[in-house]
Amino acid sequence: MSTINKKEFKQYIESFDFTGLFNQLGWTYLDEQTAVKLKEETYIFHSVAEKSGFRILVFKPFVSKDLPDYATRLQLDRKIGKLFREHLIIFCDRNNSTQIWQLFVKQLGKPSRFSETRWYKGQEPEMLYQKTSNLFFTLDQEENITITDVVEVVNENFSRNAEQVTKKFFENFRKEHKKFIEFIKGISVVTDREWYASLMLNRLMFCYFIQKKGFLDNNLNYLKEKLVYCQQKKGKDKFYVSFYKNFLLALFHQGLGSPDQSEELKKEIGRIPYLNGGLFDVHELEKQYENIDISDTAFEAIFNFFDQYNWHLDTRITATGKDINPDVIGFIFEKYINDRAQMGAYYTKEDITDYISKNCIIPFLFDETDRTLRQAQGASKTENKFDEVWQMLKESGDTYIYEAVKKGIDTENLDLTTTISIDDPNHPLWADLPGEIRNGFRPEMKDKTVQPETEPHLWQLRKEWNKPAPETIALPTEIYRELIDRRKRYWEIRKKIDAGEITQINDFITFNLNIRQFAQDVVDNHSDPDFIRHFYEALNNITILDPTCGSGAFLFAAMNILEPLYESCIQRMENFVDEAPKGKYVKFEEILKYVKAPDHPNLKYFVFKNIILRNLYGVDIMKEAVEIAKLRLFLKLVATVDVDYKKPNLGLEPLPDIDFNIRSGNTLIGYATKKEIDDLQGMFVTPKMKEQILEECDLVSRAFQRFKEIQLKGYENKKEFTMAKAELISRLQKLGNNLNKILYKQHYESIVYDKWLETHQPFHWFAEFYEIIHDKGGFDVVIGNPPYVEYAGVTYSINNYYTLNCGNLYAFVIEKCFAISNQNSKLSMIIPMSGTVTKRMVSLQKLLSKNRLTRCLYFAGDSNPGQLFEGVKSQLCVFNTEKNRENNKLWTSKYKRWFYEERNFLFKTLSLCESTKYIKEYHFKKIHYEIEKSILNKLLKNRILGSYLTNSNKDILYYKNAGNAYYRMCYTTKPITKENGISKDSSTLNTISFIFGKQIAQGVISSNLFNYYWFISSDCYHLTKQDISDFNFLDINKISDVEKLNLEEISKELEKDYQSKSILKTTNYKTKGVIEYQEFYPRLSKSIIDKIDTVLAEHYGFTEEELDFIINYDIKYRMGKELENGEEEES
Repeated sequence: MSTINKKEFKQYIESFDFTGLFNQLGWTYLDEQTAVKLKEETYIFHSVAEKSGFRILVFKPFVSKDLPDYATRLQLDRKIGKLFREHLIIFCDRNNSTQIWQLFVKQLGKPSRFSETRWYKGQEPEMLYQKTSNLFFTLDQEENITITDVVEVVNENFSRNAEQVTKKFFENFRKEHKKFIEFIKGISVVTDREWYASLMLNRLMFCYFIQKKGFLDNNLNYLKEKLVYCQQKKGKDKFYVSFYKNFLLALFHQGLGSPDQSEELKKEIGRIPYLNGGLFDVHELEKQYENIDISDTAFEAIFNFFDQYNWHLDTRITATGKDINPDVIGFIFEKYINDRAQMGAYYTKEDITDYISKNCIIPFLFDETDRTLRQAQGASKTENKFDEVWQMLKESGDTYIYEAVKKGIDTENLDLTTTISIDDPNHPLWADLPGEIRNGFRPEMKDKTVQPETEPHLWQLRKEWNKPAPETIALPTEIYRELIDRRKRYWEIRKKIDAGEITQINDFITFNLNIRQFAQDVVDNHSDPDFIRHFYEALNNITILDPTCGSGAFLFAAMNILEPLYESCIQRMENFVDEAPKGKYVKFEEILKYVKAPDHPNLKYFVFKNIILRNLYGVDIMKEAVEIAKLRLFLKLVATVDVDYKKPNLGLEPLPDIDFNIRSGNTLIGYATKKEIDDLQGMFVTPKMKEQILEECDLVSRAFQRFKEIQLKGYENKKEFTMAKAELISRLQKLGNNLNKILYKQHYESIVYDKWLETHQPFHWFAEFYEIIHDKGGFDVVIGNPPYVEYAGVTYSINNYYTLNCGNLYAFVIEKCFAISNQNSKLSMIIPMSGTVTKRMVSLQKLLSKNRLTRCLYFAGDSNPGQLFEGVKSQLCVFNTEKNRENNKLWTSKYKRWFYEERNFLFKTLSLCESTKYIKEYHFKKIHYEIEKSILNKLLKNRILGSYLTNSNKDILYYKNAGNAYYRMCYTTKPITKENGISKDSSTLNTISFIFGKQIAQGVISSNLFNYYWFISSDCYHLTKQDISDFNFLDINKISDVEKLNLEEISKELEKDYQSKSILKTTNYKTKGVIEYQEFYPRLSKSIIDKIDTVLAEHYGFTEEELDFIINYDIKYRMGKELENGEEEES
């Protein structure tokens, strides 16, 4: 709790007594002066307080000088930063009429940015009070407080955001939800009863959040006390039925959901705000079922459960393990919905949503700013404005290279001018490495063709590279080989930045640079007001869609990306207006007047409301998920406001109604484009009917625009808003019914109409989002995590999909996304890797290529060893694509395995390689390094193994088609599998035969080279006959008998080693009984496998460095301790 009230705070601010203010806040008194020279000027800063090295500095100009302008303030902050790394500067004018509080805000998970809070004499210092009053330290904290603690408190109060997940709450919530359903009476349909239970719990949780903030009659235990109060009336009041009927419905519909609260109602419910937002309107279920009732016992149980936790709307992390905030709710409900519905969708963690969202949203904003500037001012002037952007990057050094990439590099003293080859042990990057590591750099040797009999080989000299590197210079679990690769990448990117070779925003994706920080810095520092205006317009108009939004994980990621950019644009507009004559920036003045309207509680509320209404759109087939997404967005807004009983509506602006932004329906079923409507003509639709449909669509669009504008600009009375919403609902229902009937007649007449509506839940994109689909050509950004569900397992049918033969919903969702996105759109999703590497998904791959796929990024989501989605064993891929791109190039990463300790920097250390040349009909190769291109060029010259296949029963090889995580294994002897003592073939065991015999084939398929090729070409789970057939082997007729014999002998040695190191294991299964199987440990035979590759390398013409790469590909994971459980034979 702060020890300073608003009245005291105001006195300090108005008297410019910063020493007294921070002294009362518990900071240490300081009285020092610091001179800073900038150009020809000298600026004197007065340090008035400090806490563990964090300084508060005040600048006041001399009598003859005024406040420095924005650009100068930024330069001064950088100079001060070199003297006092952590600091806050208060700029004052000479007349004591203006203050500018400037802080470089550093937030976890967000770009650092300059935050300026301005105060003028005569103004209430409300914003300053909110940000400053909690910077309080008590005397008993003094001994233990550190600079890190102070920085955290200051940043937290200038901009709060954190995350916490409480699994215990989810487990208990699931039980309580189930119990709650049983107490609901008057709803006959089970699914409706479940839906209503979720709706009621959403409402109650919302109330729990706002009651803890004081919004419900200033009573922190409002609901529970009202329940007790109502129960006391039972028996005394003959009209009392239940807490639900007598109190809650009135609270929801006539209180929180209505601005017109009668005096009689106020006596009953107390002073509460009107919230709007739709959450507390009379719900469609409440209209359908008029006799709903819920027992008081249900509320007693749920309130007792809720009271076990601390409910708060800020998202600061605390250590109690009992804290529930809006971020927790998102995780809880995403998990609840997916568990209950088995929808094939998974809670997407923030690192994934952030990576996908920022690499679509920010490039679109830059491209759109470029497009609109060109339209307004011409290409040459626009290029000049962007010249400043790229010059800023050129002068930035390694600012935008992630810290994880820079770990352990002495960037301050690194000689960037050296002409020494990076492959030379004397290169400055390697100066701090041990001698045995530097000994592996052999520039004279790396390009020599392998000669098997010549030893030592480069891979032998580099064995030390496979050892763990020390924590002081390495990332967690990093071995020297990875550290060397990471440093090489740093050097490559740094040289490109310094040379000015990066001049497109998409290069930030290609080179995986900190695109959020860069965008923030561009807005904070660009000198041209036209650039800021056009960037703000791009922000204001961008439409972002998650077509399968769940509880809104991607929508929140988008909001977190947009919010600081909005705030900085508004701050820059203020700077331009404040430092220029009135009327010079008319457009900025108009925007700022709108932003600063008294209806808005504060800037953050305005920004969030603007983003929610203008920028965010979501659709989900589950109504519960949609309700939760809206709930979370509402909580995000309410969290920005402090209750004030002196202000109208307790200081809270009515929440926006987002029922038409976040919608429920089946993304896959319904008319999406005008072309689909046009194609109906002559079949089921006459020209007149088509004209009526388009007219209705236009009317719906206008109604939606009016509805949205009323909310954005504010409205005087509820009646106008209610009428606008009613009109929109009416028109949408009429249009939807007409389109449903046409669609039903076209494809589904074999099903009863009402049953079809229930199972298929049609959603007509063209009608529901007409103003976006028709007027803008579609959405600007489409992001998400579509369901990974086999089409055969769903209860509805779809028609006219190009990707129908893919047989999985995620392929259909992607196809729909291309249909509803505009020609300049950016799309990115996380999907199963099979979508880009298997024959079954050819139509999806062609669709991606046709739509100018420019990037396709691969990651492992397997359980070997780490999982992107908790508890989900799946190989996953993130694709990033943009339409209307001239240079149709593909960039890929490797199949990325990772240990759990690596999760925090998984996306920051990602690197890509251009691999367009290696696209094959049914897969995109997972190429990561330039050296792989040379290896593949040599490999692909040869015949495929499939040309040597035979159907003969002689010389059979056995191999597993699944289950081998790190090695491709095949055997000349069938592995042992027994069920209840009787021999039985494993369900994963397959056979294959070649005309040149089994021994050579066994060696080739067991080789590191084949393993590498399989990883870059396959789905990284199944080993199919096609995978083996597609491998490029040598011309067997050109291998001498002596060399063949050598390969055969090594293969026999390998088989013998496999068998000797295998063990028989026994497992008891409830259904199958006792299973005995032979378990192999190929890791223990790696030295023999390496011999095979050394022999093969000569025939393929590989260099020493290429052989080193092949033998050590993914070596940390293939040889790690986590593999000690072996490669199990599954029965």
